[in-house]
Amino acid sequence: MVDNNKTPEEIIAEMQLVANQMVQDDIDENPDCANEYFDCDCCGKNKCLAGSIQYGQYRLCNDCVLIAEIGFALGKFKDIQDLIDAMEDKRLEEVCKFIKEEEERKKTLDN
Repeated sequence: MVDNNKTPEEIIAEMQLVANQMVQDDIDENPDCANEYFDCDCCGKNKCLAGSIQYGQYRLCNDCVLIAEIGFALGKFKDIQDLIDAMEDKRLEEVCKFIKEEEERKKTLDN
């Protein structure tokens, strides 16, 4: 739902503050989560657990939570699946990057 009383810039700034606060709240509640990582179901990157959110079957990193919430607020996405679908190429890039890095590590270890 779009808030017609705020400009897109104001919505983005507000969401950025909320996302930053989510990270801090998670760390305050459980300091260990700052050192725990997972593969984001949206962007495919290995990201910090702090500030992440579970949307149905998907766990999103804080960066993707920010994208999702801004998209929802601006009416760009109707549900989380829209964002997941839109980020498919980004996830595939991350998988390819990981495979290349693993191949390089293997070559280094073999030499």
